[in-house]
Amino acid sequence: MSAPSLTPSKAAPSRHSTPRQEGPAVPGGAFAKSLRRNLTAHAFLIGAVLCFAVFSWYPMVREFLLAFQKTESGRTVWVGLDNFTTVFNDPAFWQAWGNTLWFTALALVLGFAVPFVLAITINEFRHGKGYLRLLVYLPVMLPPVAAVLLFQYLYDPGYGLLNELLSFLHLPEQQWLQDADIAMFALVIASTWMNMGGATLIYLAALQGIPGELYEAAELDGAGLFRKIWHVTVPQTRLILSLMFLMQIIATMQVFVEPFLLTGGAGPEGSTTTVVYLIYQYAFNFNNYGAAAALGLLLLVLLAGFSAAYAKLSRSEDA
Repeated sequence: MSAPSLTPSKAAPSRHSTPRQEGPAVPGGAFAKSLRRNLTAHAFLIGAVLCFAVFSWYPMVREFLLAFQKTESGRTVWVGLDNFTTVFNDPAFWQAWGNTLWFTALALVLGFAVPFVLAITINEFRHGKGYLRLLVYLPVMLPPVAAVLLFQYLYDPGYGLLNELLSFLHLPEQQWLQDADIAMFALVIASTWMNMGGATLIYLAALQGIPGELYEAAELDGAGLFRKIWHVTVPQTRLILSLMFLMQIIATMQVFVEPFLLTGGAGPEGSTTTVVYLIYQYAFNFNNYGAAAALGLLLLVLLAGFSAAYAKLSRSEDA
């Protein structure tokens, strides 16, 4: 009698069993779902790129070309740097740059500091923050033209509310928009009121992200309100402050609506003529699109150079 085998015997496959096929798995529904998801994402991306190309990149390229061209009698010719020479020889050129820089400096004092102080004040309230945020943001929701017309009424030398208030306080009335010495201050006040709501909400969101333990530790060290702001609030919001500082300069260097509607653009003795208003004059009053494009290109290069220098300095400070 033979001993049983210790190795298991393989059962013979049945005639009716289907053999298992080896090979890569078929993607099937997962592949189709992934394809549809990617096609949708690419469709949205293409739409965004087309919008940027049509409304942002094409105008910049077109402006660059127009700065070196001139159109006469329906013919467009290349004129090299003639448009830049025309701009530099214009007496209003340097005055416009001086007024723009002056407006930017004043706007940084008010438009950059006031929203931050206002955000700190609102953040200290325990109740009613939602209503205060709405109240601060209301001017931003107004159409710019309506807001400017409101200040035109406030600044009116005859029946304006500000002069009525000064008269009630027995103070001398002012020619807010007719005096070359204070017209720019009036524009900055109007611009700050119109635009501070968005910056205030951004600062407020940054303040609410600061851990409360930092303020508690500062209080234990005997720090007062101003020391807490300087040693805790400012360092913790430095990134937001830097970004808003850059955006503030870029926005104020392109000011146009306030001087155009409040002082007619040039203002008394040209005191409110800005670079963008001068571009508007070249293009639509003088029909000199080449000079307008040249001046716009100069403004673009200046702001781009400032942004690049500021970004480099920020990186070196973080390193």
